[in-house]
Amino acid sequence: MALQEAVIDKPATESAVALRDAVRRIACSDLNAQVVEIDKGLYPADTMRAFGKVGAWGTHLAPDGKADLREAIATMSIVSQTCTATGFMAWCQDTLGWYVLNTDNVELRERLLPRIASGAQLGGTGLSNPMKTFYAIEQLRLKAQRVKGGYTVRGVLPWVSNLGPDHLFGAICEVEADGQRVMFLVDCAGPGVTLKPCEPFLAMDGTGTYAVQFRDAFIPDSMVLSHDAMSYVKKVRAGFLLLQFGMAFGLIRDCIAMMREVKPALGHVNCYLPEQPEHFEEMLEKVEAEVMELAKTPYNTDIAYWRRIIELRLAGGDACVAAANAAMLHCGARGYVAAHRAQRRLREAWFVAIVTPATKQLRKMLADTAH
Repeated sequence: MALQEAVIDKPATESAVALRDAVRRIACSDLNAQVVEIDKGLYPADTMRAFGKVGAWGTHLAPDGKADLREAIATMSIVSQTCTATGFMAWCQDTLGWYVLNTDNVELRERLLPRIASGAQLGGTGLSNPMKTFYAIEQLRLKAQRVKGGYTVRGVLPWVSNLGPDHLFGAICEVEADGQRVMFLVDCAGPGVTLKPCEPFLAMDGTGTYAVQFRDAFIPDSMVLSHDAMSYVKKVRAGFLLLQFGMAFGLIRDCIAMMREVKPALGHVNCYLPEQPEHFEEMLEKVEAEVMELAKTPYNTDIAYWRRIIELRLAGGDACVAAANAAMLHCGARGYVAAHRAQRRLREAWFVAIVTPATKQLRKMLADTAH
């Protein structure tokens, strides 16, 4: 299969081909020129908006339950093939749109969905803590009081990404009076909301990641996605995980490319390494084809469907780490140089394995669904 394209089981429409070409042009020019600085902490807001202007953030936002995530995954993989940090921000942006698409708050959806799809409104998702809470790993960090016209929220979310002063993100709080869980959108510039820079990471410092403090922050009912967050999350959870595959597919493709690039000079000795590019090509083709099939029906409520997504997401994280490790070994000393992308890919691969839901959480989720 061609390494530059995601597997789609039907011929791509002219508009889909044009979109992927446009995304690739931006990735190979604007984004590629920024990768080193992004790795050092540059947040590429203009590039994120450029992707939105060509349509990258709206392919999965079909109304009336007809959403299809395949093109969103395919375009995200193109971005991630150049820079997985930006691929992660693409996932944040796509997931924010996914939340708004699925709300029953019609006014909110009609007001924000076109702006998110076009990149005029950027933002992310603050569901790392709730996703752990739902599987008894953490306690919910945001507490709320019901007040006239909305809620006041207190607490801290330690890591929320793709943020800035004019950004939005989704979050969940627990109402102290009755334990009700509410999902809502947060305006980063809202009163009582403060963004605090995080400690430097091993990678991903250019992803606009902050700790977010809520000090009696008022969340109006107009920004509520659902007053029943548990039911709402069950509706959006498959899309939440499926969209993450765009990061993994792009990263693995570039690792394969690196192994191919050094073959003329080092193939005579790299042939003794146990993992070869052909191994990862075969694995990628198989997993990608199955993911794309699942991505056609993100509202499927069957437990076997959900369990298979978890299994594949676990395999995807493991494959990222294995492919990046193999690329480093194939590149040898040249990959160990700070300027070489092999070491960046290794650091990004570890992120794919630990971003929520992390490898250990995915294994717990599989154990829980077995009962």
